[in-house]
Amino acid sequence: EAQLVESGGGLVQPGGSLTLSCAASGFAFSNYDMSWVRHPPGGGREWVASVRSSDSGTYYTASVRGRFTIARDNAKNTLTLQMKGLKSEDTGLYCCTREAFGGACWGQGTRVLVSS
Repeated sequence: EAQLVESGGGLVQPGGSLTLSCAASGFAFSNYDMSWVRHPPGGGREWVASVRSSDSGTYYTASVRGRFTIARDNAKNTLTLQMKGLKSEDTGLYCCTREAFGGACWGQGTRVLVSS
């Protein structure tokens, strides 16, 4: 059974940093483009970042470019999202997905709260 399990969320002050992790299992991780999406408290879903399977090329939504870094480790079947300079608008439920530029949450996600 294919699974994605996110971790690493928490409460952080504005300007702080967090690194999220996504452990993949049950499928050939290296063959898939992967993404992070987030669900803000007010609703909706926003694509955050993607990394290609072919060349590990990375892509970011404008609001996080320069602050967030997506990376994959195919040997460990792990996707990460390093977040720096966090802002209140980064608050939300973060999920990793098995798609480029979007996708739905499979599991619980990990919650990020940016607040002083």
